[in-house]
Amino acid sequence: MNENLFTPFMTPTLMGMPIVTFIILFPTILYPNPSRLINNRIITIQQWLIKLVLKQMMPTHNSKGRSWSLMLVTLILFIGTTNLLGLLPHSFTPTTQLSMNLAMAIPLWAGAVLLGFRYKTKASLAHFLPQGTPVILIPMLVMIETISLFIQPMALAVRLTANITAGHLLIHLIGSATSALISISMPIATITFIILLLLTLLEFAVALIQAYVFTLLVSLYLHDNT
Repeated sequence: MNENLFTPFMTPTLMGMPIVTFIILFPTILYPNPSRLINNRIITIQQWLIKLVLKQMMPTHNSKGRSWSLMLVTLILFIGTTNLLGLLPHSFTPTTQLSMNLAMAIPLWAGAVLLGFRYKTKASLAHFLPQGTPVILIPMLVMIETISLFIQPMALAVRLTANITAGHLLIHLIGSATSALISISMPIATITFIILLLLTLLEFAVALIQAYVFTLLVSLYLHDNT
């Protein structure tokens, strides 16, 4: 196999033009709007998932935090669907791109922080300087807390990128090893194929877990600032 290991992570093009925008918008087609008095199974499952997400994330929020409900539900459905579609053969996973994950993380984090400075100004500023701090340590602690605050969106994006990329690389490597071992030793190839199947099942779980973790952390940032 002469394919580069990182070829699946390259932005796909059609006639020399990038088509990543169409790939990002594709998951929206999979969630139809209910237009009938009696919903079908797909819409029923969709509404059940939305209620489950809201039940898990929204009870601890106040009225200002609950105004973000639609955005958080959209976020977890988008990331989860994009991650799952990326496991299909010859597909592209936008969440393996750090630039895209930063484009999701930075505005959401900034919105939550700005809400905190607007509605809870004293509490937000108090995070930079814990009570009882010695005077000599005040400049250092303020600098450390400021750096940790600005690292939060980077940590969100890097966590999602690293987990999805690592899983795709493992599947690619084990798949390549399986195809190479078929002509050498069929029993060993069978074992590696079973490992590949188990890893693929694990990646389905990771795809959903990472969507949940990303959205949960955004929800926690929002909760701390509202």
